[in-house]
Amino acid sequence: MNNFSDWEPTPQIEEDNSSVLLAIGDMMSGLLMIFALLFITVSLQLSERSEPRRNVIEELMNTFRANNVKIDLDEKTGVITFKENILFPENSAQLSAAGKSTLKSFIPVYSNVIFSNPKYEEEITRVVIEGHTSSSGNDNANLRLSLLRSFAVAEYISSEMKFETKSQLEEKILASGRGEIEASEEIDDPNDRKVIFRLQFKGDNLSEIFTSK
Repeated sequence: MNNFSDWEPTPQIEEDNSSVLLAIGDMMSGLLMIFALLFITVSLQLSERSEPRRNVIEELMNTFRANNVKIDLDEKTGVITFKENILFPENSAQLSAAGKSTLKSFIPVYSNVIFSNPKYEEEITRVVIEGHTSSSGNDNANLRLSLLRSFAVAEYISSEMKFETKSQLEEKILASGRGEIEASEEIDDPNDRKVIFRLQFKGDNLSEIFTSK
């Protein structure tokens, strides 16, 4: 009869544990590889998406300088700002003579840059003209004034101006009144009374665009 005290069981449990750990390690390595590939893919897509924006902004800056057109242009967002007194008399939606002259020097240069490259034209979905007011006065009146001002600018471009890329620009213009939605806490900050030109690109998050200052 065999002596059971001399029998040693094979270390099956340890081998099983080792196999499980190896399998988990392989799975984690595979997941890390997948995440790395996804990260690289998304990064490339974001880079490709932001390239037209960077190029347009850079070309606008260089072209305005070359044509001696003085513009308040945000180098990060491409937003161009016109203070109230540049385009309109106070509390008015009628363009001033100086405002019309400003638009005549600005719009053709701006539009010709935007449509100088088929890639730009493809990526830019809207040219948004936004009216803004300070927080002074009635909310509804401010909203109406801001909207009328954006319409006045868009109408002047459409009816009074002639330039090479006018028809292309008209197709992308969107007039918008923001009233005092983005005004500072100060009751009557002159910097809040303005009209801005904003380029909207494919894939832009509108909620982020309209909440940024």
